[in-house]
Order: sequence, then C-alpha cells, then structure tokens
Amino acid sequence: MTSEIIQKYLSNEASEQEVQALFEWIEATSENKKQFITAKKAWVLSGLSEDILSDSVPLIQLKPKNKLRQYLSYAAVFLVLIGLGKTFLLVTDKSKTSKEIVLELGDGRLEYFSEKNQTALVNDKGDLVAKKFPDEIIYFGKATDDKLVYNTLKIPYGKRFRLKLSDGTVVSLNAGSTLRYPEQFGIHGNRNVYLTGEAFFEVAKDKEHPFIVNANEVDIKVLGTKFNVSAYPENPTVNSTLVEGSIQMSETANPSNAILLEPNQMATWQQNAKKITLKNVDPSLYSAWTKGELAFKDTPFSTIAKIIQRTYDVEIINQNSDLARQNFTGTINTSESSVENILDLLKRDTPFNYSIEQKTITITNPR
Repeated sequence: MTSEIIQKYLSNEASEQEVQALFEWIEATSENKKQFITAKKAWVLSGLSEDILSDSVPLIQLKPKNKLRQYLSYAAVFLVLIGLGKTFLLVTDKSKTSKEIVLELGDGRLEYFSEKNQTALVNDKGDLVAKKFPDEIIYFGKATDDKLVYNTLKIPYGKRFRLKLSDGTVVSLNAGSTLRYPEQFGIHGNRNVYLTGEAFFEVAKDKEHPFIVNANEVDIKVLGTKFNVSAYPENPTVNSTLVEGSIQMSETANPSNAILLEPNQMATWQQNAKKITLKNVDPSLYSAWTKGELAFKDTPFSTIAKIIQRTYDVEIINQNSDLARQNFTGTINTSESSVENILDLLKRDTPFNYSIEQKTITITNPR
C-alpha cells in the first residue's frame, strides 16, 4: 500500500490525506526515509518525466521598444519547466527546505497544501476556525480569552499564497516567506503578526486593536490600510511601501526611533546603522508580485537575480562582472515567462552566456 502512495505522490496524483499520511510514514523511521529515497531515484530514472520535458519549448512574443539599452522588454511565453518539472518533498536531510506550502498549527501538527478540494481546520476543542483551500486559507471568529494560539505558514521558493485572517485582514505572501499569526485574534490588545520575507497587507480597520507587523527589528503599526513589507533575512534592510492609509515604522528596541508614512512613500530600515529613511516611490513597483509580475526600475542585476531565484526556485551564479554592474527597467509576467526567456532578454543589453544544470544557472562572459 505504501509503494502505491509513493507512486501516486511522485506522479502528483495523491490526495491530500495520502500526502499527509506519506509524510508521517517517512518521518517515522530512518528506514522509511531510505525506502522513499530509493523509490524516488527509481522514478527519476524511469523516464516518467519525458512527457513534461518534451513540452519545454518556449514561445516568445516581444513588444519592441525604441531603446533596448538598460530596458527589459515585456514578454509573453509558455512556462518552461526546469529540471524534472516535478516538485516533491526533500527528505534526505532535515536541514533541507520543504517544497510544499506548510502550515504549522499551534499544537505542532502540520498541514500541507495540494491541488485538491477544500478542507476544514479545527482547534484543539474541535471548533471550526478556518477553511483551507489549495492556495488560500480563510479564518473567522475571535478567541474568547487572552490565550492566543499562533500558527506559522511557510511558503517555499517558487510559490505564493493568500490568507484571510480572523479579523478580515487579507495577506498575500511572496515566495520564500514565513508568517506567524494568531489562529484567532483576541478581544483585547493589539493584533500582532510576525513576518520573515515579503507580504502585502490589506488590513481590516479596528481602531481599538491596532495591527502590528513585526519584521526583523522593526514594528509597522497600522489601523486600516494597504501596504507592502519586504524583510528577507539575507537583506540588511526592511522596506515598507504604503499604498493607502497611514502606517508607522519604528525600531522594536527603541520605539522613539520612528517615522510616519503617507501614501506613495517607502520607509527603509537599515539594520547596521539602526536608521529609518523615507522616500517617495511608485508603490505599484513593490506590489506587482501580488499580480504575478516582476517590476523593475533602474534595478541592479544582483537584486533581480535574488528575485528570480525566489520566484522560480533556482540558484543563479553570476561570473560576469559587466552584468553585475548593469541596471534594468521593465515588467515580466511570471505566469507566462520562463527563466530562459528572461535571461535571453537581458542578453540583448549585456551579452553573456549561461548554462543550466538542474536548478543551478551559471552566467559567464561571452566567448
């Protein structure tokens, strides 16, 4: 029976219950892990992925611009799958990152997301607290006392997710992000959530319970508004861009170190200098990812490379010094664009060669 579930899982045909049962079986013993790894290797070598690889021929349609220099053209392409074109849980080492969207409940239970029908989430008392969909969770209700139960939602590279918190606040999470939040907000105190990565918030108004995003040594306090927060751990800064309403960014350890934002402004927390700066921006550039787009304006390639890595779940090694110094402007529809197409467009401006081995892209100088 286990071998049948493994086969269904590798073929992306297992139900959500079967996937969860399989993960529990894998983690039960080291022998189970070895058996799964052996089965996975056999599946990879069997050629079952040939039908996927045969579809990886891009169709490119460009909208030409008058000046190609320092501009990244718009493109519409069929998605090119990299490597095997399959996503599965890596279990060879516990330090490996899951490629599934994972919800860790307050009691330690794990919920995984697959392309199946909706399910219900209940608390430890058996009460219904949320509905769970393949790409969204909707919570409702309030905690009846001050004891809050926190859940943690983890989004891997290559995926995005949306959740509606129990107060009606809508949060869109970008690839490589983690959000810790109450299963149900309480009837007293602030509405606190904890972000690592990037998220776009549409906060439900509640003057008596301010909404606070805790992100890498800063707090972002709001009453009701729309704003984007980028706080990836590999970056020494936290950026908060305001679309509507009003927010305040302050240093967690020193609340007097604070700044108030107006719409179309971005506050940047500089971790090393313990300083917050403010500038006027086009907020659509910083929320484009919620619509499945990558938007750049005079953006250095090093930054673009990081965004591509998270969006497409790849690794980029750049050995081209000219490309490292180059900036680009443009917009890409990620649902219709492949990594290969993006690189081919960049080559029009700054010539380079690249090679792809599994999910590692190496960029070199032109020959």
